[in-house]
Amino acid sequence: MSPFAIASRNPGKIREILQICADWPVEWITADSDPREWPEVEETGETYLDNALLKARAVAEALGVPCVADDSGIEVDALGGAPGTRSARFAGEGAGDEANLQLLIDSIADTPEPERTARYRCVVVAVWPDGRIEHAEATCEGELITERRGTGGFGYDPVFVPEGEWRTMAELSAGEKDAISHRGRAFRELRPLLEL
Repeated sequence: MSPFAIASRNPGKIREILQICADWPVEWITADSDPREWPEVEETGETYLDNALLKARAVAEALGVPCVADDSGIEVDALGGAPGTRSARFAGEGAGDEANLQLLIDSIADTPEPERTARYRCVVVAVWPDGRIEHAEATCEGELITERRGTGGFGYDPVFVPEGEWRTMAELSAGEKDAISHRGRAFRELRPLLEL
């Protein structure tokens, strides 16, 4: 099996990618499992694709192996699509999941329920050391609630109810979430492009 790196330091994201891609014929390498020095990459891009490419290129070049990375976010219609690419930094640089989630709840508290539509978006890329690039994009539509429910997932999952569900993403099992999530869909679209 050929090595493939995951350019992320987010434990929730890494866990999901490893579950979604468990049947890929590759040997996954993460920053935690690899003794080499991994680059710290700032997400300075304008788009999800820009940010995913920044991360994947840096790690692929540093390690000399193919690398996958994703950039994802939540887009809230009542907030004009925000936080979008700023989802991980919605409450400011260095803010964690808790602060970001609370700011989102506060931001939509006065929005009427029917107008709390939102979607998760994920752009995933694969980059090879020789410069080859493949990418895929997917969304998961839903709506927001203002009271947290569930203990699974991470990020905004406790207030995001996917279309066709009554449970939040945080109330779904890992398998149920991966089957419908933006990340699950994007990685499943990417796989055939990789010719693994």
